[in-house]
Amino acid sequence: MKKKRVLVAMSGGVDSSLAAALLLEQGYEVIGITMDLFSLPPEACLDPLLKSCCGIEAANHAVKVAQTLGIDHFVLDFKQEFQEKVIADFCYEYSQGRTPNPCIRCNTVIKFDLLLARARNLGCEKLATGHYARIEKTDDGPTLLRG
Repeated sequence: MKKKRVLVAMSGGVDSSLAAALLLEQGYEVIGITMDLFSLPPEACLDPLLKSCCGIEAANHAVKVAQTLGIDHFVLDFKQEFQEKVIADFCYEYSQGRTPNPCIRCNTVIKFDLLLARARNLGCEKLATGHYARIEKTDDGPTLLRG
């Protein structure tokens, strides 16, 4: 029986890493993806305190997690799309006196549009992320729950 394939957006953080591990444990064929959305200045990328999912250390951590789990991992270059659809939109809205939320725009046009399309192109039945995960303390320890 062929395993169901799932694409996991891996930021390098604990939530997405755990999501990948749990899906693998549940018998899915897991493929890890890290989105390259923009380039930070080299000096910022080397800052060990940088915890952004857009930093080089986060991407390196996602690669290491994928290697540890024994899953394929790819980096998708979405810099142009991010600039055109998120950053430019943010600048325009801000110039009009509005306070845009770039994360909402990114979720809509990058994560749940471009990334979902890429998942389908790879034959994945599902797209998983660690975003909006809830952690609840139980008698058995912390439990990861749907947002």
